[in-house]
Amino acid sequence: MNKIWLFGAAICMVIAFGSCKPKQSAYKAAYEQAKEKESTAPVEVVEESEEVVEVAPVSKPRTTSSATTRSEKINPVQGEDASRLKRYSVVVGSFKNKTNAYSLKERMQNEGYNAVLGENEQGMLRVIVASFDDKADAAASRDAIKAKYAPNFQDAWLLERAY
Repeated sequence: MNKIWLFGAAICMVIAFGSCKPKQSAYKAAYEQAKEKESTAPVEVVEESEEVVEVAPVSKPRTTSSATTRSEKINPVQGEDASRLKRYSVVVGSFKNKTNAYSLKERMQNEGYNAVLGENEQGMLRVIVASFDDKADAAASRDAIKAKYAPNFQDAWLLERAY
């Protein structure tokens, strides 16, 4: 009689623990559904007005900027043009996941930026949309990106390339 109870308890445990295992197909279906929503998201079209606004040129002083930067050794990802990485870069995204990094890079290229992927020593992929030799130019570009894409990219930052 005890053997029957023991056998029944073992069967119940196998069934209970077997049903807790995550199904990879469920995750894949959710991922595919999210990708489909992302690719079919409505695109907002902004029409330009015909009103002409004249802007007076402003000369900016060529002094060093007080903008904070993060300094790290960064190398272009394989297949990227190393000559496009200068001393100061504007980073709009940092990813461990290559798919996310390449997706943001492609999005920024579609927006007209000459985006580059750089990888630091810890393996983080940096999506760089602009690179300059001058810190003040980089800070101005970062601020322009923040203003253009508000509220997105509000955490864009400056990267100083360490050699």
